[in-house]
Amino acid sequence: MTDHDRDVKTLNSLISTTLDSVEGYAEAAKDNETGGYGGLFTARASERRQVASRPQSEVSRLGGTPTESGTALAGAHRMFFNIKSAVTGKDDQAIVNEVERGEDHIKAKYENALKDEDLLPEVTALIQEAYASVREGHDQMRDIKHELESKD
Repeated sequence: MTDHDRDVKTLNSLISTTLDSVEGYAEAAKDNETGGYGGLFTARASERRQVASRPQSEVSRLGGTPTESGTALAGAHRMFFNIKSAVTGKDDQAIVNEVERGEDHIKAKYENALKDEDLLPEVTALIQEAYASVREGHDQMRDIKHELESKD
């Protein structure tokens, strides 16, 4: 037990969710190789890897062991996503819908963490910085989803 267990636990939870996002974007890029969003998904996966690296360093600095992988739940979601993509023919709309659903989840996790007033100020600042990137990705996927829906 360290004085920073709450901070470490919160950061590791966000790291896991962020790494889930990396995997989700990587899967979406693979499933959208012929679609118009593969490059965007690959870029977002890379950006999310960078987002995860700073909290991992902070967890180490606080005396904890940083999480190196995503959650089991996300693995199950990716499996469902793969099945759904196969059934729907991997069209842009289905893939973007799933990515946007994942973005809703990660955005909510970061927002909940930012409400925790018991975290160290530097941890809150780090979460806020990462959240800016998460929010940008979420809003971009939301806008693409709505754009595709308006074409139907």
